[in-house]
Amino acid sequence: MRLIAVLLLSGSFPALATGNSSAGQEKSARCVACHGVQGQAAAPIYPNLAGQHAPYLAQALQAYKSGARSGGQAEVMKAFVAGLSDEDIDDLAAYYAGLKP
Repeated sequence: MRLIAVLLLSGSFPALATGNSSAGQEKSARCVACHGVQGQAAAPIYPNLAGQHAPYLAQALQAYKSGARSGGQAEVMKAFVAGLSDEDIDDLAAYYAGLKP
């Protein structure tokens, strides 16, 4: 039973992403200046996005968009995500989740 649980839990989280990673790659141009071309941050102040779990990334982007997330670079992020649709957010989350950290 333990082996089954380990096998199930070791699955890839990007597979849980509901977005389209190819579309997310196209939409990631707005993210590159701070989070790097491959999701590796350009400066220590910015988080690496590559390999993060898609549900976490989507939730974080939604929280920035709604204003529920504050502090740090929240105001900057709010401006960047203001025009993103739910589909855009899911696509970006899928893209970054699929990159190697």
